[in-house]
Amino acid sequence: MTILLLLVIYLAFISLGLPDSLLGAAWPVIREDIGAPLEAAGYLFMIISAGTIISSLVSGKVIRRFGTAKVTFISVLLTAGALLGFYFSPSIFWLVICSIPLGLGAGAVDTALNNYVALHYKAHHMSWLHSFWGVGATFGPIIMAQFISGQQAWRSGYLTIATIQFALAAILLFSFPLWNMVAKNRSMTLAEETIEEETLEHDKHVKPLQIRGVKLALLSFLFYCGVEATVGLWGSSFLVNVKDLSAATAAQWVSFYWGGLTVGRFLTGFVTFKMSNRMLIRIGQITALVGAALLVLPFPHPISLVGFIMIGFGLAPIYPCMLHETPTRFGKTHSQTIMGYQMAVAYTGSTFLPPLLGWIASLSTIAIFPFFIVLYISVMLLSSEQLNKLLRKKVLVG
Repeated sequence: MTILLLLVIYLAFISLGLPDSLLGAAWPVIREDIGAPLEAAGYLFMIISAGTIISSLVSGKVIRRFGTAKVTFISVLLTAGALLGFYFSPSIFWLVICSIPLGLGAGAVDTALNNYVALHYKAHHMSWLHSFWGVGATFGPIIMAQFISGQQAWRSGYLTIATIQFALAAILLFSFPLWNMVAKNRSMTLAEETIEEETLEHDKHVKPLQIRGVKLALLSFLFYCGVEATVGLWGSSFLVNVKDLSAATAAQWVSFYWGGLTVGRFLTGFVTFKMSNRMLIRIGQITALVGAALLVLPFPHPISLVGFIMIGFGLAPIYPCMLHETPTRFGKTHSQTIMGYQMAVAYTGSTFLPPLLGWIASLSTIAIFPFFIVLYISVMLLSSEQLNKLLRKKVLVG
């Protein structure tokens, strides 16, 4: 039953990734069809991100009230309805309206399932879970590409993804008994609780943000997602304008970065059998930092490709391992709320740090790109190591 439920969760994460890359892939056709300005896509992205941040922040209370299964089902249903709304939208106004539930649904699914897997499954499942998100994010544009050659065919792409989401919502609905059975089988006795867990849970009335180390964890998530999104958004521009590569070659090199990230997460699932989350986080951060340094130094062009691949491989284990560490770091009582905070801050990083670099680059030069990547990774590494020091002291409340 546990494995069957895990398959349902994997499917849910594929569905979470499917809509994430749709807007960018379809926007050139959408804006022409509805007469929207080019920059409107940025506004839609911000609205979706805002909804995701809000739902992540409130997810702790909502999930405690209704449970992970019901929240996931309702959120996927909300996402499916929003995508169906995109299909019917006659103007940019209605796309704005539909972007609100799209963001709200995505944030709740992300937070609920990440915390559930962190509590009930081993670390390798968390890494593979995020690999399945990559599968969804990869196939979203592929599905859309099959439709955007005809007039208004982008709508058929959104309808197809919406249909997949409704089908998943039906699977989640019928899986409710499965969630209940697994929950009963996972009941724990006090004898199975570790001394560390008892220490973390000794005061259930402590507010999550009062737990020492939470703010450092949030800082790590902010800069992790800032790095991941910044490299993906501005990597090609750096290669074209600074390294003098063609746009096609630059795009291909950046695709190797995403490939390194996705493949790295799949491989991390196997490595977790031999190494701890903390060690993988540290190794990943150092690897990414070395890769960023290769972009700073005046090496030949092939070394830049190595740098992008190293950044991707380095970032691969960090996010899923940090998520999986949440109950261990801060206790199971507060893990759901803290997970919501972490997801909200992560989305904040991916929303605002890439535009920050773009704004500064517009006033200077895109050559600052690798220096910002080094800075972001360094802050993430320092905050993570400081958190590890606090954890070793085992005095987290204060």
